[in-house]
Amino acid sequence: MINILHVLKRTTLIVGVLLCAACSSWKSPSSSSPARPVIFPDYAEVTIPSNIAPLNFMVEEAGHIQATFSHPGGQVIRVKGKDGVVRIPLKKWRYLLEAAKGGNIDVQVSVWDEAHPEGISYLSFPIHVANEPVDQWISYRLIEPGYVGWRQLGIYQRDLTSFDESAIVTNRKTNTACINCHNYPSYSPESMLFHARGKNGGTILYKDGKLQKIDFKSIGPKKNTTYPAWHPDGRYIAFSSNTTHQVFFGEGEQPIEVFDTASDLVIYDTQSGQVLTDPRFMTEDKLETFPSWSPDGKYLYFCSYQAHQLPVYFSSGIAYDLLRVPFDPVTGTLGNEVEVVYDAAQRGGSTSYPRISPDGRYLLYTWSQYGTFPVWHEEADLRMMDLQTMEDVDVSQWNDADDADSYHSWSSNGRWVVYGTRRMDGRYTRLSMAYFDEAGNADKPFLLPQEDPRQNVWRLMSFNVPEFMQGKVELPKGAADLFYSEE
Repeated sequence: MINILHVLKRTTLIVGVLLCAACSSWKSPSSSSPARPVIFPDYAEVTIPSNIAPLNFMVEEAGHIQATFSHPGGQVIRVKGKDGVVRIPLKKWRYLLEAAKGGNIDVQVSVWDEAHPEGISYLSFPIHVANEPVDQWISYRLIEPGYVGWRQLGIYQRDLTSFDESAIVTNRKTNTACINCHNYPSYSPESMLFHARGKNGGTILYKDGKLQKIDFKSIGPKKNTTYPAWHPDGRYIAFSSNTTHQVFFGEGEQPIEVFDTASDLVIYDTQSGQVLTDPRFMTEDKLETFPSWSPDGKYLYFCSYQAHQLPVYFSSGIAYDLLRVPFDPVTGTLGNEVEVVYDAAQRGGSTSYPRISPDGRYLLYTWSQYGTFPVWHEEADLRMMDLQTMEDVDVSQWNDADDADSYHSWSSNGRWVVYGTRRMDGRYTRLSMAYFDEAGNADKPFLLPQEDPRQNVWRLMSFNVPEFMQGKVELPKGAADLFYSEE
């Protein structure tokens, strides 16, 4: 018969020996610095969700590296690494986050490099842990940032509490389909849509467990559908119908400009299969784009521009106003009054991507000097408006002075914002996340954590259109077959 007590004693002894061995290999640096370490990504003094994946980081040109993560409650994580890379064990990190919720994690870093062969310890820095979690899942399109780089692309999803990433749908079967504009109703992974452009393409709609392809050019007003916004109740989907062109510049820092020569608003009723239109938003003299619903579904926000000859008017500026119109979800009709939320002629610049916080109070949008494709505008920034006071909210901390900050999404609890930024190199769009507290204060942004922080440099893909979800998307098999055809 096995002596359980004897086994436990031996196990305890073995664990104790292993712990002592681990402690004995922990080095003591010979000097200290009054400065904080320069780490990548920069996680010093950021506020993070209480369920985020480990904030792995690196110190360039370091060989051996040691980092201690501690909380006043007594929880401590010690991590050693080589090549200057710190990788935090996932299970220990989760315990530490739970203990530090609503407080701080103190991070102390020591490195051994050519300049400090005997090691140097740096001044510690805090990481704030919010009480609020973030939605577990996020989706985005991965694409090479070229002008014909859509030959290999897909829509992927990532578990924000770990580093698990999986494909929702890709164009591996055919490199002629450009997959884009994924969207969900109220963060639900149970419904989804995306466009597949090219031969045998269309809008792929997944709802009520059914997968179908819709060719909008053959129904209703027979217009293509571009930027989508799924109504919170899941029945209606607003689209802009854009006729898009692009021009390439022979000189200057901006290589490309994308513009519309026509764009209208249409609404698709998923129950009846009808396309609903309003003659006010189907004219040639005004270009409407980027629809977005208020969280209660009672207003449709969109951007609008008085049409001129394009691209001639680039030099004088193409300014998009931000408007809203009431919506009746019972009848599927838009109300009479069209309200100007942002008057571009008075306030300057051009608006795009309006997104309203889940509590309906804050409007987050992208501002650029002109145009409707801010991802290629170095001056593009995120801006916010308090819809109760119609006053601006300071989110300047989220923006980079030299490179574009563009597409953005709110978490379902309204405490987190994720957005695309080109701040690292001006060419590749990566994802940053930031905390927005109940008092309306914007906190320092941070790059989405990666299992190996060097992936932020090595993975030469753009992360486009980040969208939070409250679960993992599981499309039925054969989703790609809907837009695949034998050549």
